[in-house]
Amino acid sequence: MKILVYGAGVLGSQLAQVLVRGGNDVTVLARGKRAEELERDGVVIRHVFQFKTTVDPVRVTRELKADDVYDLIFVVMKYNDFPSVLPILADNQSTNIVIVGNNADARSMQTYLEDNSRVDKRVAFGFHVSGGKRNKDRMMSIGGGKGLMVIGALDGRIPFQPLLDQAFAKAKYKLDVIEDIDAWLKSHLIPILMLNAVSFDEERELKKLEGSQKQLLHIIGAMNEGIAVLEAMGIDMIPKAQAKLIRNHKRLLYLLLKIYSILPVHKLVAGSFGEIEEMERSFAEWKRVTNIPTPHWDVLRRDFTIL
Repeated sequence: MKILVYGAGVLGSQLAQVLVRGGNDVTVLARGKRAEELERDGVVIRHVFQFKTTVDPVRVTRELKADDVYDLIFVVMKYNDFPSVLPILADNQSTNIVIVGNNADARSMQTYLEDNSRVDKRVAFGFHVSGGKRNKDRMMSIGGGKGLMVIGALDGRIPFQPLLDQAFAKAKYKLDVIEDIDAWLKSHLIPILMLNAVSFDEERELKKLEGSQKQLLHIIGAMNEGIAVLEAMGIDMIPKAQAKLIRNHKRLLYLLLKIYSILPVHKLVAGSFGEIEEMERSFAEWKRVTNIPTPHWDVLRRDFTIL
């Protein structure tokens, strides 16, 4: 199957490797030094917890032309980068698109593609459950064992599910199809935003959580406020166990966050400043529309963050 992975960061590289090893004809869209690395060395990934490095050759392109046709296109990038790619996708003749990553605005992205594309677009949204960081000419990955993507469509079943099944049939990878992917993505944004908003210094460089009792209690409180904002929008947090942990098991959550604040793995799962900043703008709009008070989040922004 002919597949394009649009984006060659950590998660795009991981997904490309999975698809290559699943027997697909995979092209990665990359630019600059990253394109040169992929052409020279292939996809090089250091699997941190498995103590091994893998190398997989891959096709490389520096642009998606209007007449390029792929069976599937996976767009894997940061939330704040999606808007710049949508016009390129709309102009391309490929039909089946999976937009992968943090996403607070899936509906408007799908609407844009439907209204502006040269051909009918069939769109799904997903989240590649993993993490890592770039280290020189290789990607550091904390994904271990069988990979996982949470995926779904906004309007019922994924219209090209058989193609997805075929693409991953021989891959060590699971597709967890979610009935309400928009609710899942919005739910996921809450803990990610509350944790990462306090993880950058004044130079916008990533730092560890402070891990103080005051900070962690405000984070837990802000997560609870985030759930209330979603509920006011008519959205129940998915998975429900996550909401139950935040609301009913605060002592356990505090302990988990305390451990998380100490471990160096924090830097392998954190987002970038630009992405977190854009996610905060979306959350601020949800707050404005719902008029839900968020005193803990307000304290975090005032005393612990630079957003």
